[in-house]
Amino acid sequence: MTEYEKMISGLPFDGGDESITTLRDRAFSLQHQIAHCASFDATQPLFRALLGAVGEGSLIRTPFSCEFGQTISIGRNTFLNTGVVMLDGAPISLGDNVMVGPSVQFYSASHSLNHLERRQWQTICQPIRVENDAWIGGNAVINQGVTIGARAIVAANSVVNRDVPADCLVGGAPARVLKRLDGTESVDGHERG
Repeated sequence: MTEYEKMISGLPFDGGDESITTLRDRAFSLQHQIAHCASFDATQPLFRALLGAVGEGSLIRTPFSCEFGQTISIGRNTFLNTGVVMLDGAPISLGDNVMVGPSVQFYSASHSLNHLERRQWQTICQPIRVENDAWIGGNAVINQGVTIGARAIVAANSVVNRDVPADCLVGGAPARVLKRLDGTESVDGHERG
């Protein structure tokens, strides 16, 4: 198994491996080109080269930052506002019609609680998935292993550590369900009349 395969599978990997470094350098170079484009329109083809997939009608504003790029897939008609950061050691996938506010951070990577393992910069990555029609408010942090359900809303400044059900508004640090958006039940779990 290659170090890249280990990385995207959620296993400990050697971040200094040549194949990993080559991918990281490629992403760095493309992001440098994007940052120095003279127009918004000129950035979009470079984003398509940087990322694993970008669906038709999707737009990404600068600045944008990622580590590898190839592990990121974005569906159709999805919008990423300025300042988005994606630590994409594991796949990060955004569905169709997703809205991502400014300065949202996606962290697929984490480190051991053991300080001796952290000294060696051991990293473990888990995928992040955002389903169709979700909206993530500005400055939210989406942590590793999280799935945000279809049509869900993440309030600005939230820290999402666990899966978000479809059709829910979540907020806070850590984020919790504040409201069902489909009218089936209230926050306290009681059925609506």
